[in-house]
Amino acid sequence: MQNGVVWNRWITSRELRIQQLSGLLDGKVAKYLFEQIFSNPPSLLRIQGCERSKFKMPTATQTTTTTWNLDPAHSAAEFKVKHMMISNVKGKFSGLSGVLKLNEADPTRSSVEASIPIDTLTTGDAQRDAHLKSADFFDAEKFPTLTFQSTGVEVNAPGEHSVSGSLTMHGVTRPVTFEVEGPSEPGKDPWGNLRVGLSASTKIKRKDFGLTWNAALEAGGMLVGDDVTISLDVQFIKA
Repeated sequence: MQNGVVWNRWITSRELRIQQLSGLLDGKVAKYLFEQIFSNPPSLLRIQGCERSKFKMPTATQTTTTTWNLDPAHSAAEFKVKHMMISNVKGKFSGLSGVLKLNEADPTRSSVEASIPIDTLTTGDAQRDAHLKSADFFDAEKFPTLTFQSTGVEVNAPGEHSVSGSLTMHGVTRPVTFEVEGPSEPGKDPWGNLRVGLSASTKIKRKDFGLTWNAALEAGGMLVGDDVTISLDVQFIKA
């Protein structure tokens, strides 16, 4: 059988010799076919449509999932919301935690979970931070964390994914979808740890999570917008 020529017939163990096939098939493929004949009595196997360039053996890596722990020192979450209908106010959270279960061969088998401590929120204004953490907004004392648990991953393009899941905030859980760039190719840090990074963003309506406080403006409109954009830049370390 020459490369590109289809082998379409029954063969027996006598016909299949690894030494004879070494110039036609990869050695591992030849060994795999030889073993298949002996495991399929009466020691013959149907080889149909098999070309050297297309034949693939099953590999363990196709189902391998690795665990990566979120690195809080190199990760942050931000939000932005319209203020007085004229500009965006941004806030930032730190101290994130989470786990990524990564299947590089089949990203749809991957999953991720993350937790964000509300008390780490900062907007650059202490009075505003205190108001946002109060019962008017996040109510950090009663609901100290914001969490996300993925339920599905869709591949849009290489390195681009839509990750659906459940977002819990202010005691309310709603389905959301993050648009994700990454994860990056693994890289080794100076201490020998393997790392990957990714960026993600989504847009929610805060009233869907019970954050309804607002104030009317004299000229019309409201003080705080309803649409909130959430974005994350995170690193994970291989467990």
